[in-house]
Amino acid sequence: MTDTPTRRRRPSPASVLARVRGLPAWSALVAGTLVGGLCGGAYGLLTPPAYTATSYVVAVPTDEAPPEAARGFAQAYGRVATQLAVLGDAQVWAGVPVRTLRDGVRAATSPDAPMVAVTATSSRPGLAVDMADAVARALTQHAEGTRDSTQVRLVRFSRAVEPTEPASASSAVTTLVGASAGGLLGGLALLARPGRPGRDEDPVPAASVPGPATAADAQGQR
Repeated sequence: MTDTPTRRRRPSPASVLARVRGLPAWSALVAGTLVGGLCGGAYGLLTPPAYTATSYVVAVPTDEAPPEAARGFAQAYGRVATQLAVLGDAQVWAGVPVRTLRDGVRAATSPDAPMVAVTATSSRPGLAVDMADAVARALTQHAEGTRDSTQVRLVRFSRAVEPTEPASASSAVTTLVGASAGGLLGGLALLARPGRPGRDEDPVPAASVPGPATAADAQGQR
């Protein structure tokens, strides 16, 4: 006789739920921390590093314009630095399409100084430098074409410097952030866990109602 193989019965959802409820209370906190750390580390390893480079231009008024005009036009040029009219010329010197410049270039201005900062972000440090310098160059030429009407011109103040370290977070930082977020979610799940200590234990005792006085007690009180 040959023994027929016995099929292993799959655990029912009720038994799985009972096992989960039987786990220690701190298991949700540990599991959340481990899962969050693994997800954060994987994100840091799989995401390519990002490098940033910044080029600066300054607005200079002509003899026919007041000094305050330079600050106002610097704010205006900072808004048009990422527009198609400027990026269309910058793509020739940067060697990338306009869409790449639109996604990777940002411009910022200062309320105290007539300066425009053009910052480019790329996965290659050399390309980030080329993109920032190309947009700054196109912006200065755009301002030169309207100098007769604005009486303000843009001058290159500082070229972009090639970054040596990525601006994005490292895998160690993303692992720490993921572990912290996972631990926080695990703690929230622990607080919301049904049947946790202090929720169903130590019920409030019901108020006792005194019974009616007996006839002997009533006579003794007279």
